[in-house]
Amino acid sequence: MAAASRPNDVIIVGNFSDDPFAIDVAYTVGQAEDIADLISMKTFANTEFCPRFISDENDLNRIGTVLEGRTVVIVSTSSRTMSRNSLAMRNLLIARAAKDNGAEAVVLVEPDLYYSAQDRGPGSDHGRPTFERDLEDRKKFDGQPFSARLYAQMLQLAGVDRVITVHNHSVSVQREFSDIFAGRFHNLIPYDIYVDYLKRSDIVDYAPGGVGLALCAPDKGARDFVKQMFAELSLPDARFIMLDKQRSGERDVEITLHPESDMTFDEIRGHDIVLFDDMVRTGSTVVASCEFLQKVAPRRVVFAVTHFYASDEGREKMANDAITEILTLNTLPTVLNRDVQGRLRKKMVVLKIEKWLAQNLAAILDLPAPGNESRYQIDMSSKNPRFLRKIWSNDQLGELQASLPWPDTRA
Repeated sequence: MAAASRPNDVIIVGNFSDDPFAIDVAYTVGQAEDIADLISMKTFANTEFCPRFISDENDLNRIGTVLEGRTVVIVSTSSRTMSRNSLAMRNLLIARAAKDNGAEAVVLVEPDLYYSAQDRGPGSDHGRPTFERDLEDRKKFDGQPFSARLYAQMLQLAGVDRVITVHNHSVSVQREFSDIFAGRFHNLIPYDIYVDYLKRSDIVDYAPGGVGLALCAPDKGARDFVKQMFAELSLPDARFIMLDKQRSGERDVEITLHPESDMTFDEIRGHDIVLFDDMVRTGSTVVASCEFLQKVAPRRVVFAVTHFYASDEGREKMANDAITEILTLNTLPTVLNRDVQGRLRKKMVVLKIEKWLAQNLAAILDLPAPGNESRYQIDMSSKNPRFLRKIWSNDQLGELQASLPWPDTRA
């Protein structure tokens, strides 16, 4: 389906040259111009970054007003070649370039919002989490800046008027950005993407009504999200459990069944289990949780996560057999790289969300709807046994599977 027609008063750019994620969002919204023809990403000899919105070089009558009345959308994703610190600074300068040249509004679309892990500071007013802060919690941040608040304030100062992100994990960050941007902060939760894939694919197997399927929240902080996922699935016979974790060190966690869990272990024995979380970094907690779930002899354990930080440590840990398959989004686009996936390519599925994000962006900015195209695209390595099942007949697959070095996961 062709892209929608975008009004000329909205232009979409990335924050580094030839960003495929930003290009796909722009095309879906209906932008015919190449991003590279709209903005030049200049870097001076002294390494200072200087973006320039491209204008007619012979026009001497509209200097500084080339963007007058326009809305500039900056799509900001991570890069393998630039740090998040560098990318954050580029956001500020692009926003200021837009406002200094007449832009009416600047929108930052940052699927994985920078500095969200630094959601509190040492002061008593440095963050508003869901729990009552005590001296022990404040001491954790002693000597540090309250970076999430600083980033929000710097974005506003640079000229950003609205921020759109995906599945931000921190209530404290959400409150800060909502206050600073006067309600023009949008935390998009991808319920519809997960629901669509779980129902349409063969990543899990269950009987009508959801018999044989269980959703799992890894801790109380994830309960509301997973509960809503449960409701969106509309499978009355599916199950829901909640785990509890106690940290005994930076990498050591103890997992138990949470006393407030809706179901007991016996009630999910032999089920396909989908454990949902917003992000994964080192993989310590998710592996410990999936190992704990093995006590109920599950048929499959799928780890579904929105933001996948593919660190060397995380890849090594999540190769653990306790995790049957990993389902993630491309909010961190480097996860699409097979070398970044490493051995996890055998059990990883990435759902590309550019179309879904463009649809939400159009709704927020009151642009023409991009159409009824699918919300996402599926990226799966040919090493994943489920990829082979989509191509080969059962007889052909059986013959091929016998010669492969990984086990058949169909049973």
